[in-house]
Amino acid sequence: MNLSDLSKPFPPDSVEWRIGRVSKAGDKALPLAYIDARDVMDRLDEVCGPENWQCRYPQVGDRTVCEVGINVGDKWIWKADGAGDTDFEATKGALSDSFKRAAVRWGIGRYLY
Repeated sequence: MNLSDLSKPFPPDSVEWRIGRVSKAGDKALPLAYIDARDVMDRLDEVCGPENWQCRYPQVGDRTVCEVGINVGDKWIWKADGAGDTDFEATKGALSDSFKRAAVRWGIGRYLY
């Protein structure tokens, strides 16, 4: 397993875009790139093997935290990040966002930020 492969860029057609902040005048907007959570799962499966990674979701106050663990040798290493509810499908969005944010801690999609 080569964990540096987690950081490889995704194919351009896997990257999606949405509008972030819009200027007060409404004439400028900040584009934000992102990847789908399923692409993150596929990357973890590809690099680590489906049996060598897992995630769990502890609740911290009103924040959903995702911890992504990778089995390195015979030891589980965990990295975590959190997110609040989203405007659309609040709980599902928080789970997906926290998962993707935790994956960034492993280098997955970090270049998009």
